Amino acid sequence: MSEPVIHVSKHQAMATQFQVRIADEEKSYAAQAAQAAFALTDKLESHLSRFRANSDISQVAQLVPGEKLRLSEPVFACLEIAKKMETATRGAFSVTAAALKTQAALPQWSLFSKEFSIRCDGGKLDFDLGAIGKGFALDRMAEVLQEWDCPAFLLVAGGSSILAGDAPAGTTGWSCGLGDDHSPHRYWLKNCSLSGSGLVVKGQHIFDPRTGTVAQRKNRAWALADSAAESDALSTACMVLDEVEIAGVVGESHDWLVFLEELGTCRCLGCRASPPRA
Repeated sequence: MSEPVIHVSKHQAMATQFQVRIADEEKSYAAQAAQAAFALTDKLESHLSRFRANSDISQVAQLVPGEKLRLSEPVFACLEIAKKMETATRGAFSVTAAALKTQAALPQWSLFSKEFSIRCDGGKLDFDLGAIGKGFALDRMAEVLQEWDCPAFLLVAGGSSILAGDAPAGTTGWSCGLGDDHSPHRYWLKNCSLSGSGLVVKGQHIFDPRTGTVAQRKNRAWALADSAAESDALSTACMVLDEVEIAGVVGESHDWLVFLEELGTCRCLGCRASPPRA
């Protein structure tokens, strides 16, 4: 059986490189679909980035306790997922974790779904969506590719966030490594997301929202979930949770799986069936 033809497109956004791989489509059509997905990514960055002066996130940071702000739909949706993941990880993930560098306690906030608004309940809402924003963008890009009738795709953001659609025709799935294309730990992925967190590239940049201290885990944590936003948040949380806590968190959801990588070995925690090795 011949190898499937994969069309690859790349785009710089959110301070990283995004990549779209599309299978089983004509080349020019795949390129157009990829550009539509990238256009959405740029639009999302304009709303989600704390470095854009007019972004929703920058405006949220200006709120004082008691004030509300109406948000764009994608920002509200992203923050809803962030709230959900904060609860699911028992506080080990928070988009306000870095605020503890300048505030004594985590800022408090509430969302109001009927009006797509956020209220500052206490502190300064210094949001950093870096640990969930790229995954959220991949999820929305996948929706664009589905609208273009391109179901067999692999989306990558910086190598640490991966979202797989249907498998290319005649294959088990998309072959993905934990870390890069040369990793010895490889799996076939389809219709799920794999995200990784670690200290190798950026150093000690992950804070424990519960204590304000930096993550102590020396190895890398990888999380498998249905959506890229969830796997991004979960992998970050697993950098501050101990193994007993991780087992408890993933044990409450049959949709999650965690890989802890250390000294060339990789151990798996969770109830979800592990994807087949590539």
